[in-house]
Amino acid sequence: MTAPASSAARLSAVAKCYGPLRALDGIDLDLRRGRLTALLGPNGAGKTTAIDLLLGLQAPTAGDVRVFGQSPHSLAVRQRVGVMLQSAGIQEVLQVGELLQLTRSYYPDPRSVADCVAMAGLDGLMQRRYGELSGGQQRRVQFALAICGRPELLFLDEPTTGLDIEARQLMWKAIRDLVGTGCAVLLTTHYLEEAEALADHVAVIDRGRVIAEGSVQDIRARVSQRRVRCLSALPLERVRQWPGVHHAERSEARLELVCEHAEPVVRRLLDEDAALSELEVHRAGLADAFLAITAEESRALEEAA
Repeated sequence: MTAPASSAARLSAVAKCYGPLRALDGIDLDLRRGRLTALLGPNGAGKTTAIDLLLGLQAPTAGDVRVFGQSPHSLAVRQRVGVMLQSAGIQEVLQVGELLQLTRSYYPDPRSVADCVAMAGLDGLMQRRYGELSGGQQRRVQFALAICGRPELLFLDEPTTGLDIEARQLMWKAIRDLVGTGCAVLLTTHYLEEAEALADHVAVIDRGRVIAEGSVQDIRARVSQRRVRCLSALPLERVRQWPGVHHAERSEARLELVCEHAEPVVRRLLDEDAALSELEVHRAGLADAFLAITAEESRALEEAA
């Protein structure tokens, strides 16, 4: 099977079984050039298995896996791929500069050291041993190693875990720049605001199947929920009992509600708190949509059982 020109990698009707456990159940996934795909799902949904298959670390039980139209085991394919996983397995005694030079040597046309340092924010770390770095610093090094070979396909598994806000923003910029040059990126993250900020395409996976797919706006449109924020002294437990309120929380004086229909909830807020101020109503974000879609899938499976 030959992948379309815009496709960097594809899973086609892929299943993966571990004995009686079906980790993937006929999944289709298309990673396109110049597009960041966020693969979202609860723990155990099959995300890691899907990545392992695309990297050639495992073989599918059924279906077809293609990377640049070829087997993911090909050396020529691997030289076009960058990987940043949660478990890095990096030699801790080596200096950051040594790790970068070593990894760059595996690729035919590596990115310059200066570019890697700038994109990953490694200033001042090149002479440090990897094992002496903080968790956030190690993640920045791992990102530099993942991008140093000028990958055309980049896998990012929880890339910003442990990063401060400044380092996260720098990595986001670098990721956007890579996508802008035509790189295909697969992102997994538990920070759904990160997926919302970066993703061109979202695939929600649960129990080994894709249960929703499309742009961030497409996924958000799957649910009609609204998020209401305001400054109010109304008791939280009381508000939680109102019809139509799915979730309510408080941060100091600020009240935040998730509801199916905003109008009746807003009317009641105004009726019961004359001092209410700073009222905002927004469409539910990607995080709200993700929770609603996975909850709906769980209910459907329970009813079918």
